Amino acid sequence: MAKQNTVLDKSFQFSIRVVKLYKYLVNEHKEFVLSKQLLRSGTSIGANVNEAQAAQSKADFVAKMSIASKEARETQYWINLLIETDYLNSKELYVETLQKESNELAKLLTSIVKTSQTNK
Repeated sequence: MAKQNTVLDKSFQFSIRVVKLYKYLVNEHKEFVLSKQLLRSGTSIGANVNEAQAAQSKADFVAKMSIASKEARETQYWINLLIETDYLNSKELYVETLQKESNELAKLLTSIVKTSQTNK
């Protein structure tokens, strides 16, 4: 049985939520610009975490995880912008959990990068 990879699982599940939110924003609000930015950064997190699993070196692993961490922070920015421009309501549960998940991912990825850099 394969070992569970928390960051890989969390980033993949988060990507699914971002895709569904993108579809909602496009279909319900006819919002195409901010939602596309959110889609790109939100799904890039998982893509980079996935790529890091096959890293050719520790430096390659750190580089991919660093990109994932930056993408997580960018995703937080787009979520906050969508809230402040009234496309999303911060009081709705799905928005609260999305913010919480993006924050957890950003912290987790930052921690992985810092730990990997110190364990040379």
